[in-house]
Amino acid sequence: PPMFIGVLAFSFLSKSLSGSYTKSTITQIERRFEISSSVVGTIDGSFEMGNLLVITFVSYFGAKFHRPRIIGAGLLLMGMGTLLMALPHFLMGRYNYETVASYSKDADNFTVTSPCSSTSQNVMQQHLPGCREGEENGSPTWILVMFGNVIRGIGEATVGPLGVSFIDDFARPENSAFYIGCLHTIAVIGPLLGYSLGSICANIYVDFGFVNLDNVAITPQDSRWVGAWWLGFIVAGILSLLSAVPFWFLPRALPEAGQAVGPGAHSQQLHHSCTEEDFVPSLKRLLSNRIYILYLISHVAIFNAFVIIVTYTPKYVEQHFGQSASRANVLLGVTTIPATCVGIFLSGLIMKRFKLGMLGAARLGLLTSVAGFLCSMPYFALSCPNTDMAGITVPYQGEVEGGVLSSCNTECGCPMNQWDPVCGQNGVSYVSACYAGCNSTHGLGRNMTFHGCRCVQTWGMSDGNSSAVLGQCPRHSSCSRMFYVYLVLQALSFFFYCLGSVCTFIICLRSVQPELKSLSTGVFMLVLRVLGGIPAPIYFGALIDSTCLKWGTRRCGGRGACRMYDTQTFRFLFLGLISCLRLCGYAVFWLMVVSIKAKVQREQRATAEVELEKGVGAAVEAGALLKDSLATEKCGALKPVTESV
Repeated sequence: PPMFIGVLAFSFLSKSLSGSYTKSTITQIERRFEISSSVVGTIDGSFEMGNLLVITFVSYFGAKFHRPRIIGAGLLLMGMGTLLMALPHFLMGRYNYETVASYSKDADNFTVTSPCSSTSQNVMQQHLPGCREGEENGSPTWILVMFGNVIRGIGEATVGPLGVSFIDDFARPENSAFYIGCLHTIAVIGPLLGYSLGSICANIYVDFGFVNLDNVAITPQDSRWVGAWWLGFIVAGILSLLSAVPFWFLPRALPEAGQAVGPGAHSQQLHHSCTEEDFVPSLKRLLSNRIYILYLISHVAIFNAFVIIVTYTPKYVEQHFGQSASRANVLLGVTTIPATCVGIFLSGLIMKRFKLGMLGAARLGLLTSVAGFLCSMPYFALSCPNTDMAGITVPYQGEVEGGVLSSCNTECGCPMNQWDPVCGQNGVSYVSACYAGCNSTHGLGRNMTFHGCRCVQTWGMSDGNSSAVLGQCPRHSSCSRMFYVYLVLQALSFFFYCLGSVCTFIICLRSVQPELKSLSTGVFMLVLRVLGGIPAPIYFGALIDSTCLKWGTRRCGGRGACRMYDTQTFRFLFLGLISCLRLCGYAVFWLMVVSIKAKVQREQRATAEVELEKGVGAAVEAGALLKDSLATEKCGALKPVTESV
């Protein structure tokens, strides 16, 4: 088993790396393809759709065949799907973001018109080269990303159910939980590497090597910035292909203690039990198990919350605390993943050390889950105000009603779909230099500054202090301090929750008959994907879209990705929905613990009754023997008298 666990752990690491990297690039994909959060949530959920197509059949029928080779084939498929996700980058043109500057290929630089002029409107409204009628909906190549993610999900379906059941079949019962804990502990390194890789790629411009980076006028903090999202998929795809190789050289069965390598009696018995059971009767037996059903219901609610956390926490950190995607990914990975890793390892160690039964495991799982939930409650107190954006979050100086148009910029003729934010010296951000009423520019690229901004002057600034620079104004320093507190609390929450992860997973295996282990794992993952993994990123993405304050514009026209959110509404939706889902899940989990306790008590009473019956039977048998003995002695005493008579 240790050799198989080493190979399986490497495959878990590769699949978790590619999965976590996909989560970390959600924002980059949304901006690159100019799509909404609900659409990018569909792309993220497509992995679960692919998994859903085969998970039940692989879990049930896979146990009848060569499981290591089936896992190897799945990893090959997963690697090819991951590489396919990077393909759209090479099929699309260069990334063009919204800006008041127009690019000149002949001069290899940017030409800038006066922001506050009718010319700026013409520059923004003209169609760029290569645009044709009907292309307002943007490039459809994001479908290839979704299709690659579906293939990745199909391949991944073989790794979890077959690998874990393979270990549980051939390892000693007291070592099974420890092996699974070690497996998941090593696998947790994958997200750490995935988020680190996502941080590196998010800090590299998407078209690096093909454009002059000195002419790129945006920074990683800008809402239009797109990193090299495609690069990480190539790295993850190659790693998945390499992890598939060892499985083609592993045996069909592992040796039991004291046996030689080969399909021994245990594997033959397992194969025989599998072939005798039909799929539908087995499924019926599984779904009639009360404890297993409560286990499924509780984890569906908890998994919904978990998917929302993993998918949208980087976006929440970017929007609420004003962090860049690169910084958010690396800090989330460095703080959360080690805590998760330690929690999972200790969970397996506790199961091995104290030899907890199903009831003890359920109690520990509930206790640690509630402790993790309590650590997340202070999130609600970490409130960071939104950026002051003139006409969107705050009105212009002297204006009663909101709106991007004001008396200081009405003569500029600014296009309504413009988004090229600048930060005025008054500490207020503006949608663009045109909406700030700026009259002149100096410099090129990221060093561009705007002067003579009339809307800045209305805040009481003098002519010499009425300039603006590219980009939104930085958040208050307190937001950064709150972000560090958030990281500490999230690490503690994940640690306590994962401290009971192996305990709760063991319930899935031990609450059913031995021949239904693979099927129970497969159905468990199937239900989680149908009711959690697929819908959660889609419906929460739609909720995020409802908080958008300013939508971007696609290269050829049409609505693009959201540029600015109502962070307070976003915050209450994110934290409130997650808390409600977790509370519902823990309530059902408590009912499951009660059911397990009742089952254990029934089994103990039944055992006591059997022992009592055995005791009564032994007493009756002893009485009969004593009676026979007395009768024999009596006959022996009467024999001489009879003879004499």
